Parts: sequence; C-alpha cells; structure tokens
Amino acid sequence: MTDPASTCYRHPRRESWVLCQRCGKTICGECQLPAAVGFHCPDCVKEAKGQSRVVQGPRLRRAMRGRVSGTLALLIVIGIVFVLQFVTSDAVTNLLGYYPPLTAVEPWRLLTYAFVHSGITHVILNGYSLWVLGTIIERALGTARFLAVFAASTIVGAFAVMVLDPATFVVGASAGIFGLFAALFIVNRGFGGSNVSLLVIIGINLALGFIIPGIAWQAHIGGLVGGAIATLALRRTR
Repeated sequence: MTDPASTCYRHPRRESWVLCQRCGKTICGECQLPAAVGFHCPDCVKEAKGQSRVVQGPRLRRAMRGRVSGTLALLIVIGIVFVLQFVTSDAVTNLLGYYPPLTAVEPWRLLTYAFVHSGITHVILNGYSLWVLGTIIERALGTARFLAVFAASTIVGAFAVMVLDPATFVVGASAGIFGLFAALFIVNRGFGGSNVSLLVIIGINLALGFIIPGIAWQAHIGGLVGGAIATLALRRTR
C-alpha cells in the first residue's frame, strides 16, 4: 500500500517526496509552484496572494537582487581563495589542500580542499559546473540542504582518497560537484524525469578521471557516493 505521506495531497495516485515549504504537504510536479526557496502548493500560493500585496516588475527584481544564494557564496569563496593562492605563491594551497596523512591533525582539510584549485582552467571548469548544478539543486532542495549535500560529498570524497590513494595531495571542488550530479539524479527521478543523458554525462566525466593524468578519480567516486547518501537521507527526513 502506498504511504499517503509520499503521494500528492491533490493527486493521491502520484508519488512524490517534494514538500510545500509553507505547510509541509506532499506535492507532485503539477502542483509544485516555484518559491524563493523550494516550492509551494497551490493552496498556500492562493492564501499568500490574499494576505499580502504582490511586488511586481522592477521592484521585484530589485528585491531579489540583494539575495546571495549558497551557490554564489561558494563561487565567491573559491574566487577569493584562488586569488590568495596566486598572491601567496601557493602557501594557501599547501595550507588548505587535502593530504591524507594530515587528516588527524588538520581535519579542516577534509572540506577546505574544495576551495583550492590547481590553475585557471581548473577553477573555471569547476566554477561553471558548480554554477549550473548548484543553481538547480539549490532551487530544488533549498540553500541549507544544498550546502549540506555539497559538504557531505566533499568530505566523503576526501575519505575515498584516504582509502584508495593515501599519498595523493588533492585540490578542487570536483568531489562536491560529483555529489551534486548524484543529487540531480535523485531529484530528477523524484520528478519523474529521464536520467539517461545525465548518466551519460556522469559516465564521461568519470572516465576522464582515469584517462587524464593528475585527476583524483577517487574523490569523484567518493563524491558521487556522498552526494547520493546525503540526498537520500534528506529525502527520508523530509
């Protein structure tokens, strides 16, 4: 028997795990109305329109302009750290990059290596990927959960490096990005979308890690696993 909590409150035969951010009701793709964070159900949108005046046109754009999303915040940190890497002649790289033997004494490296990159091409590719994937996942899950998935993916990616290649020095946001790939797979599946093209993209990016030297494929695999586990956990806990 289908759990009523996992079906749309307006369409009982449609399974979904997306909740209205205001009332907590389960809503399917047809009933999901985009909000500033996540989605609202039709009833809450109707109620909100009756209780408050709608801001339109330029005023709405000005109001939204001041918001700084989690995705943008991560990109800003990455940009600042990249400049510091250049200014300090890689002293920041050595301080923040992940090196497994230092995990016990410098545990911050499990997370900070995601903000360090090995060159302009590396930071541009990762920055663009983070912007595209992060925008989608943050809108679907909300800022806090998006950041939780990114952090979990980054940390699990570091542990994968520790287990599979403990002598490697790792930098880059790739583990977190692969975690967002996993999150997108799960979110898209929840919306009933096709994941075939996404699986092809993930497969190509994983393969490149084995073909191109100097890429920490261990972190990529760990990031996928961490992202999947974190997203599924958020799904179970609503």
